[in-house]
Amino acid sequence: MDGPRQDAALDEEDDMVIIYNRVPKTASTSFTNIAYDLCAKNKYHVLHINTTKNNPVMSLQDQVRFVKNITSWKEMKPGFYHGHISYLDFAKFGVKKKPIYINVIRDPIERLVSYYYFLRFGDDYRPGLRRRKQGDKKTFDECVAEGGSDCAPEKLWLQIPFFCGHSSECWNVGSRWAMDQAKYNLINEYFLVGVTEELEDFIMLLEAALPRFFRGATDLYRTVGKKSHLRKTTEKKLPTKQTIAKLQQSDIWKMENEFYEFALEQFQFIRAHAVREKDGDLYILAQNFFYEKIYPKSN
Repeated sequence: MDGPRQDAALDEEDDMVIIYNRVPKTASTSFTNIAYDLCAKNKYHVLHINTTKNNPVMSLQDQVRFVKNITSWKEMKPGFYHGHISYLDFAKFGVKKKPIYINVIRDPIERLVSYYYFLRFGDDYRPGLRRRKQGDKKTFDECVAEGGSDCAPEKLWLQIPFFCGHSSECWNVGSRWAMDQAKYNLINEYFLVGVTEELEDFIMLLEAALPRFFRGATDLYRTVGKKSHLRKTTEKKLPTKQTIAKLQQSDIWKMENEFYEFALEQFQFIRAHAVREKDGDLYILAQNFFYEKIYPKSN
């Protein structure tokens, strides 16, 4: 393809904006570092959305500011924005061209355990930083056994509201409406949602579908990322089967797990139609469609 059509396609790519509204403790830092490492080479901008006290819900006036920034800040396009914010529907603000949303989620109990120890011991990414619960030596198992607030089932309620968005019902713990809305958004508003447990495959699919941003990402992750990018929580102790079983009795866990399984099934469905397996490795499929019987015939 060349001429005006090619120029239009290039302009479209250069106008592209991706929003990665990161769920905490889902390998989000590991994935974001890939984006930072590639931005100079692939010629795009990376911007961190830093909200006060990591509040994932923006005020109405900040929503307007954010939407205006994203859509009109031409100097930062193409742009990759990332931050711990819940989904925001740009269509509500009259925006014609919406940004591309991507995300990664994780098994809900594994995510909570990781976050629990992260608040107490930090990680190997910034080991010297003092964490909010530093000094508390209580294990996750002990916390659950004692009915502590930091490991309560209500703390599992995070991935659903992040995908549900800025409506009040999204943050009503245990809301069936919130889960249904989160599922709807995942299918209809997100370009791709991966899972922490299969992060490499997520990166591979993004590189195949959005090479303007992710060209070279898979090789980078395989050669460097697995060692240098993976952020490991310090002093983390895996919970016992009894602890897991106790949390799994909660209706909140059942809903968060249902959402996780829903996302996992969708991701695996997309992957199955995009790759082939050979000798235990995955390979991206070549283009499987073409055009024919094109009328009227050009001179």
